[in-house]
Amino acid sequence: MVAHIGTVAFLGIEARLVDVQVHVASGLPSFTIVGLPDKAVAESRERVRSALSAIGLALPPKRITVNLAPADLPKEGSHFDLPIALGILVAMEALPSDTLEGYLVLGELGLDGRIQAVPGVLPAALTASGEDLGLISPAATGGEAAWAQNIDIIAPENLLDLINHLKGQQQLSPPEAVMDDTPAFHLDLKDIKGQESAKRALEVAAAGGHNICMTGPPGSGKSMLAARLPGILPPMSAAEVLESSMIDSIAGNLTDHNISRKRPFRNPHHSASMAALTGGGLKARPGEVSLAHHGVLFLDELPEFQRVALDSLRQPLETGEVVVARANKHVTYPARFQLVAAMNPCRCGHLDDPALACSRVPKCAIDYQSKVSGPLMDRIDIHIEVPAVSANDLALPSASEGSEEVAKRVAKARKIQQQRYADLDGVSSNAEVDGEALEAVCALDDECREIMMRAVEMMKLTARGYHRVLRVARTIADLDGAENINKIHLSEAIGFRQKRQMR
Repeated sequence: MVAHIGTVAFLGIEARLVDVQVHVASGLPSFTIVGLPDKAVAESRERVRSALSAIGLALPPKRITVNLAPADLPKEGSHFDLPIALGILVAMEALPSDTLEGYLVLGELGLDGRIQAVPGVLPAALTASGEDLGLISPAATGGEAAWAQNIDIIAPENLLDLINHLKGQQQLSPPEAVMDDTPAFHLDLKDIKGQESAKRALEVAAAGGHNICMTGPPGSGKSMLAARLPGILPPMSAAEVLESSMIDSIAGNLTDHNISRKRPFRNPHHSASMAALTGGGLKARPGEVSLAHHGVLFLDELPEFQRVALDSLRQPLETGEVVVARANKHVTYPARFQLVAAMNPCRCGHLDDPALACSRVPKCAIDYQSKVSGPLMDRIDIHIEVPAVSANDLALPSASEGSEEVAKRVAKARKIQQQRYADLDGVSSNAEVDGEALEAVCALDDECREIMMRAVEMMKLTARGYHRVLRVARTIADLDGAENINKIHLSEAIGFRQKRQMR
C-alpha cells in the first residue's frame, strides 16, 4: 500500500504542492527518503522514529520508502516531519487513508512527539485556501494560518492529539486569527530641534512613498530623522499586511506568529553583504530589501557599504522585486520598499567647516561620494542637505508640531492617491505610478512646462530624473489639496532634486 499525504515546498514566497508518498514493503529494515531532500529533511528519519516511539508506536521491521514528488523540486526544511509520520501511520493502517484526504500538512516533530512551529505557514495556508484544501499545522502557528479565509485548520499541540482528532476520539478547536495589537511606539519629530527643511522633505517622502537621501555632517540629525519616518507613515492596508507577513513567515520572523499592521523598518549595518541586502545564500533566503517590503529600508553611512551591494539595489528600486539567481535555484521575492539613505559629505564629515575640514578638500569629498554610483543616486527622488544644528537651535523649546500632526497630512495625501489609482493594479502611491498614467496625473501648464525644460537643461536630468521630479511635484500638490501641479509645487520638487556640489 502507498500512502499519499499533501504538503508544500517553498520557492521564494510561493508554496508549491508536494505529494509525500510512503511505501512499506517486505525486506530488510530500512528507512529511505528520496526526492531531492536537504539535510534537514534527511534527518527527519530520526525525529519521526523517536516521535512515534514516544506515543507508543514503533516502525515496522520492513523497508520504508518515502518519495517527495515531484522529484526534481528541491525540498528544504523540517516541516516535512509531520507529513512523513502521518504517511507512515496510514501505510501501517494505523490511520484510515481517507482521514487526511483534502489536507495539506506541515510541522516539525520533537523527539517527545510534540509538533513544533515551522516557517512558511501563512503562504502554505493561502495555497491551501486557493486549492480548496484544509491545513494541518502546529498549534503555535494556528493564529498565523487562520488569516487564510474559508479553510479548515487543525492545529494540534502534539502527534497524539492529532491522531485522536483524526480518529474522532478528541475534538480540537479551530484556531483564531491573531493580530499583534501591541501599541506601536514611535519616536516623535518634536524631539528634533531645527532642521525644518529636512522635516518638510521627510513629510513629502512619506506622503508619496519617495526615496530620500540626506547628506550632512556628523551629529546633524540624519539618523534621528530616519528613525522618525515610521511614526508618520500610515498603517498598511490588508493586502499589504498579507504580502509583508508572507515574507516574514518564510523568514521565520513573525513575532509569536502574529501578524502586524506596523510597517517594516530595516536598518542593516554597512558591513552587510550583497546577499544580506538582496537575498541569497545556500537556500536563497529573503534579504533586507524583501524584509522591508511595504516599509522602509534605512541605509546609514551609505558610501561605507560595498559598492557591489549598493548597485544590487538598482533592480528592486526600479521594478519592486528582486530576482535571486543561483545554480540550483531561481527565486523572485517582492521588494517594494522606501529607501532612506544618509551620508556624510566627505570621510571626515566637515566639508563646509573651514576650521575642521581636512587639507584634501575637495578630493576628500569627491573620493567619498563617488563610492555611490550615479545610476543608484538617479533612482533617489529627494536629495537634501542636513546642516549642522546651531547652538541657538538647541536652546529653542520643542517644536509645537510633531509626528501626530504630520501623520494626519500624510494620511490625507495617501488617501487621495489611493482613490486616484484605484483602477491601476499594483499602484497605490505617486512613487509607483508610471507610463501614461504618470503623464495624465502630472500634466503641466505652459508656465510649468517652461520651468521644467529649463531645469532639465541646467541640471542635466535624465529621463528617469525628469519623471521622478514630476512624481514629487504631484505629491506636494496632494499635500496642498491641489487638483493640478502649479509652479510652486514644481519648484519645490526641483529643489529636492539638486545634489550637493563638491567643492
